[in-house]
Amino acid sequence: MASLQDIRRRIKSVKSIQQITNAMNMVATSRLRQAKEAAVANKPYAEKMAQVVSDVAANVTDFSHPLLEHYPGGKRLILVMASDKGLAGAYSSNAIKEAVAQVADKGNTQLITVGRKARDYFSNRSYDVSGEYIGISERPKFENAKEIAEDIIERFKSGEIEEVFMVYTRFVSAINCVPETVKLLPFGNLAAEEGEKKIRTEYIYEPNAAEVLGYLLPQYLVTTIYAALLQASASELSSRMNAMSNATDNAQELIAKLDLHYNKVRQAGITREITEIVGGAEALK
Repeated sequence: MASLQDIRRRIKSVKSIQQITNAMNMVATSRLRQAKEAAVANKPYAEKMAQVVSDVAANVTDFSHPLLEHYPGGKRLILVMASDKGLAGAYSSNAIKEAVAQVADKGNTQLITVGRKARDYFSNRSYDVSGEYIGISERPKFENAKEIAEDIIERFKSGEIEEVFMVYTRFVSAINCVPETVKLLPFGNLAAEEGEKKIRTEYIYEPNAAEVLGYLLPQYLVTTIYAALLQASASELSSRMNAMSNATDNAQELIAKLDLHYNKVRQAGITREITEIVGGAEALK
């Protein structure tokens, strides 16, 4: 049976951990509010960008662009977004599982990872990690998305890559986040995808629709990646908030059990001492 000193030391240790998890919960809650606001504020812009690109594509005929071409024989590229830090529940592992499911052929697949967790997982398992971005998972910036997009575009234009997919975690609510896979490149026939869903609006383009579309396509890719980074950031912080909240609650339950065990051991010790005293007194009679 553990001594009273051991139990007191255990209670003190659990209380220290509880203070840490509670502090991390409050930090994650504060950052989640900012990340959620950023993701919500960016969503209308991302949706409008997609609408504008589809509208312009619907008014362009006989248009060719490197991002619309197919490059047979190239590799598959997967952009994976996970976290830089741990203590976020199953956030990173769920995103990584989604990415692994997209790897049909390890030898014919390259990966670009966002976050240390994704980088370490795939690097330690002999995947071809050809790019990594560390320290941006919680607070991504537009420049980060632009850098990633430029890297992907250069690889795609060179013919090295045949198709590009992105794995990220979509933020639904503070308690619900869903890993998703989105195809980034090639764009395909945007006019055919969107033009049939709504009535086409006629616009006047300067200098011409083809040149406008050629400028918009890279911007559209940057916008899509940035929106995913913001969604992933909010998902990571919500997962960390929930994990730390559960850890704090579990610590409180463990402290209550240890207090009860401490009192039982202490009571047993007192009872034993009283019994010994009474027994010694009876022996002296």
